[in-house]
Amino acid sequence: MRFAALLLVAMVLQAQESALGKATAFDRAVVQEMSDVRVRPKDYAKYLRQLRDCFEGTLWKRPGRIPLRTEEGLAAYDEAIAFLESVSPVGPLRFNDGLARAARLHAQDIGPCGTLEHVGSDGSRLSQRLNRLGTWHGLIAENIGTLEQDPRQVVIQLIVDDGVPERGHRHNLFNPDLHQAGVGSAPHRDYKVVTVIDYADGFVLGH
Repeated sequence: MRFAALLLVAMVLQAQESALGKATAFDRAVVQEMSDVRVRPKDYAKYLRQLRDCFEGTLWKRPGRIPLRTEEGLAAYDEAIAFLESVSPVGPLRFNDGLARAARLHAQDIGPCGTLEHVGSDGSRLSQRLNRLGTWHGLIAENIGTLEQDPRQVVIQLIVDDGVPERGHRHNLFNPDLHQAGVGSAPHRDYKVVTVIDYADGFVLGH
C-alpha cells in the first residue's frame, strides 16, 4: 500500500508539472535515455537482448506489461540489435526547455484528437511551432511515440521502429547533427499516452 501511495503521489506531481508547463522528470529521463544510447549503443543493445525471448510470433510479451502486437515481430527487433552493435557512437543530447515546451504543446494538441500527425490542428508544422516560441538554427526533427510510460521503453520503441520501413525515428535519434532535444507527453484518445520529442541543432527560447 505504501508503494502504491508513493506511486500515486509521483503521478499526481508529474501531472501538475505538465499542467503548469514545466518539464517533468519523465520528460528529462527520456532525453537522458536517448543521450545514453547515442553515446553507448553497444551497451544499450544488451537491454534489448534481455527482452528478445519475450516474442511469440508478432506478440511481444514483456514481463508485467500488456502484450503488444507488433507488425514485424522479431525481425525488426533483431535488426535493431544488429544496428546498435555496429553503429558508431554519436554525441550526447542536451535537454532543452524550449524544445520541451514545443513538444508538450503539440502532444496536448494532438492527444485529444486521436491523431499522430506532425502537423498541428491549426496546420502548423514543426518549424512554425518553434518560430512561435523562439529561434532555432541548423537541423530540426520530430519523433512521436505512443503507449509507453517508461523512458527506456519509449527509446526502445524509437530504435526498433516497428512497421516503419525507412526507420525514420531511429534515424532522427542517431542523427549527429541534432544536439538538443525536448520531450512532452499528454493523454491520447486512442493510445492512452502520446510522447512528442522535438530535436534541434540549437534552439533559444524567446525572441
